[in-house]
Amino acid sequence: MSRLKAFREQQNLTQEELSEKSGISARTIQRIETGKEPKGFTLRSLAKALEIRENELLYKEFEQEKIEIIEDEKEPNEIVLINYSSLKLINLSSIPFIVIPPLNIIIPFVLMLTMKQKNSVTKQLISVQILWTIVAPIVFMLGLFLKLGNKFTLILMILIVLSNVFIILRNAIEIDKNKRLYYKLKFNMI
Repeated sequence: MSRLKAFREQQNLTQEELSEKSGISARTIQRIETGKEPKGFTLRSLAKALEIRENELLYKEFEQEKIEIIEDEKEPNEIVLINYSSLKLINLSSIPFIVIPPLNIIIPFVLMLTMKQKNSVTKQLISVQILWTIVAPIVFMLGLFLKLGNKFTLILMILIVLSNVFIILRNAIEIDKNKRLYYKLKFNMI
């Protein structure tokens, strides 16, 4: 399947609708979807109409900007585009906000929506952060109830924060190497 068709279908557009939106003939869109590479004005118009960068429509894969087309396990007819560079950015965006728990979920969620990466892998990343945000205060409160002193409380806080940093970095390494998550849940929270 061509990248143009995948992007078009992801946005629920027919060839005719994309033609009207971009000013490019439906016949030209058909040719591109069957293998012809768009160039010049056509490339710019289609990228602008789909609100993506021009190089995302080209068939040449850039090492830093790999996009993979996969079929979603839940809905076999739905095609999902995963931009692994964006996925890593969404994952790593949690790190600066680990000490402010709601933001370690909100920032990646906003990035997911603005980068148009609403896929099962990105949802898994955010679900892991949601679960950590729920579990971390519970572990901290249990540590306080043990009344083992201020040093223990400080060490516990540091360990809780470091555990999330480790989860985020381990997932980033796994995304980079194997294009999948190392820590994931069997369900999505979003």
